[in-house]
Amino acid sequence: MTKLSCCLLALAAAQSCNAFVAPGNARADVRLDAKLEGRDIDGVLTPTNNFVLIKVADIQEETEGGILLTGSAKIKKTEGTVVSVGPGKTHQESGLLFPMPVVAGEGVVYGKYDGTEIDYESGKHTLIQDTDILVKFTGDELTLESADVCSDNVLVKVDASEEETASGLVIAATAKKGSKPSTGQVVKVGPGRMASNGEIMTVDIAVDDYVKFRDFAGNEVQISGEEYAVVRMTDILAKF
Repeated sequence: MTKLSCCLLALAAAQSCNAFVAPGNARADVRLDAKLEGRDIDGVLTPTNNFVLIKVADIQEETEGGILLTGSAKIKKTEGTVVSVGPGKTHQESGLLFPMPVVAGEGVVYGKYDGTEIDYESGKHTLIQDTDILVKFTGDELTLESADVCSDNVLVKVDASEEETASGLVIAATAKKGSKPSTGQVVKVGPGRMASNGEIMTVDIAVDDYVKFRDFAGNEVQISGEEYAVVRMTDILAKF
C-alpha cells in the first residue's frame, strides 16, 4: 500500500470518528445564535474589562407573609445570578490584571442605581462593574452563612438600637430625621484590595469588631430580614 493510500485511509477514519462524537463532547468552538435587544447576534454576549453580566432576579410579587403586591408596590430586586464575567481591569501604571471577584453561577447583590439593563435571550439582564457588587453568595438564597464581600469591603450588622437624648427621652434611631445608623458589629470581611504590584493589602478589621463609619457611607443590604451595611475600609473611622 502506498503512502498516499495510507493517508487517505487515516483521513477517512478520522472523519468517521468525528461523525459519532457524543453530544456532550461537542467541540468548544461551536457557536450558537443569541438575541440582544430583540435582534439576532452571532455567538454569546461577552463582557469586557471588569464588567459582569447578571441575570436579574424576578420581581417579588408577594411578601413573606403571603400578601400579594400589585403595581408599583412590587419589589424590584437588585439581585441576580452571574452569567459571565470579563477578563478584569488592568492597572494603569503597572499593567497588572486585577482578577475578577466572582464566577459564573454565583449570586450577587448590587446597588440600586448601578448597571445598564438589557434584554438578552428574552430575559432581563444587567451589566455591572465588579466594584458595584455589594455582596456575593452561593446557593439559591442569600443568607448570612452564604454571603461574602469583595475587595476591601466590610459587612456590618448595623446598630439600630434605641438612643437616649440628654434630657433622658428615649428615641428610636430610625425616627431621627436625616440620619442613618453608622455603627455596628463586623460580620464579614473582604480579602483586601490589590496593590499596583499585585499584592493584597489586607483589611485591619476583624469579624466581631465594632466600628464607627461615615454617615451615609454604608450601602444597605437586607439579609434574612435583618439590616446590614456594606462599608469600604476607607470609610471606617474607628473600631472598638
